[in-house]
Amino acid sequence: MASISELLKTNTPTLSFEVFPPKVKDNYDTVEAAALEIAKLKPSFMSVTYGANGGTRAFTTDIAGDIQKNTGVPSLAHLTCVSSSKESVSEALKAYEEKGIENILALRGDLPTGCDEMPADADFRYAADLTAFIKANSNFCIGGACYPETHPEAANKDADILNIKKKIEAGCEFLTTQMFFDNGVMFNYMYRLREAGITVPVCAGIMPITNAKQVERSIKLSGSIMPPRFLALVDKFGDDPKAMMQAGIAYATDQIIDLIANDITHIHVYSMNKPEVARAIRDNLSDIVVL
Repeated sequence: MASISELLKTNTPTLSFEVFPPKVKDNYDTVEAAALEIAKLKPSFMSVTYGANGGTRAFTTDIAGDIQKNTGVPSLAHLTCVSSSKESVSEALKAYEEKGIENILALRGDLPTGCDEMPADADFRYAADLTAFIKANSNFCIGGACYPETHPEAANKDADILNIKKKIEAGCEFLTTQMFFDNGVMFNYMYRLREAGITVPVCAGIMPITNAKQVERSIKLSGSIMPPRFLALVDKFGDDPKAMMQAGIAYATDQIIDLIANDITHIHVYSMNKPEVARAIRDNLSDIVVL
């Protein structure tokens, strides 16, 4: 199974999807079925998220492993280090290795409620610390996250870029962005990354907004700027579920086509475990992204 960093080294467009594991075991079969249905589209790879404080670690491991085993699609398993010890991270790495997973997205993760910063004595304070530990103790291909609109905890844009450089120096081989809805933001961000000497491949994270309730959550998660054109779409179609889904998929597709036309060729879609959304976007790009 090829490492994701190798898949991303050419300028050939790639399309990948993200899924998330269930919060409870009762929903596992439904989520796994959705993930495998998306994998049938033969994306370049699929990522599987990690629950808060590793609460769904076993589900992440199993779904990521099953995607690779049953469909041949490379899996990118998330791994967060908030409240984690070196021992627990080592256990997670071993579990991933046993499933044949070769790619990890190394993340700090969200701080626990009521906590403003990581404890000074934590084994891992930042994603760069986790990246360095994985690099020193395994052979995984390691990716990292980045924020086109600046990480919400960063002092400023320059400090944010400096933190990205620390991840790269620790062993991060590619980056995946948080969602954004204004491509101008992404174009500017890519310019700043390259000017700072950051040359690793970057996957642009796209979230198809298919219902109006997602808007508030998306803003909270990413701090994204919502362009007037997008807000008008939500205002017009938000009360009609079918129309909103169609409009949201069209908007995301338009973003992706514009990105690829401007040489941002690696696209990672936050599918929200919806095979119908993933399939519609894949169909819209059938002659633009040839998988």
